[in-house]
Amino acid sequence: MKTAIYPGSFDPITLGHLNIIKRAAMCFDRLIVAVMVNAEKRDSGLFTPEERVELIRKTVERFPNVEVEHSSILVAEYARQKGACTLVKGLRAVSDYEYELQMALINRKLNPRLETLFIPSSAKYTYISSSVVKEMASYGADLSDFVPREIIADVERKIAESRKAPY
Repeated sequence: MKTAIYPGSFDPITLGHLNIIKRAAMCFDRLIVAVMVNAEKRDSGLFTPEERVELIRKTVERFPNVEVEHSSILVAEYARQKGACTLVKGLRAVSDYEYELQMALINRKLNPRLETLFIPSSAKYTYISSSVVKEMASYGADLSDFVPREIIADVERKIAESRKAPY
């Protein structure tokens, strides 16, 4: 059985992420969407890692070969533990490629059996990022073209809660 991992912070999952999940799920027997802790974003997340897992599960329940988990270990080690042969990475622009190529080389050094598969974003999602979604949500914009419908209310609720939080 071929297992792949699609790692990311997914804060929150976007339609671009979901598009990569759908396409990768067709290529592998098992796809694990792994909510990873990004050291650079550790304290700035809108959703907790556990909340992100639940949001992703809501959006991927129709895909029988997709699992969702959270991990705080290096992705190369996580892949080894899960018996995964491939990391799936979505690319929106050349700048994504430069960063992801460096990460692929590092992951390959840490786990020589691990390949990285780059999947280019569908053109209609190249401008979408979790950061853009959070910014738009903070202004009350319609999110239906940016995040899966199953989680729009969750994102709007979380933004409203964050406005009420004491600074």
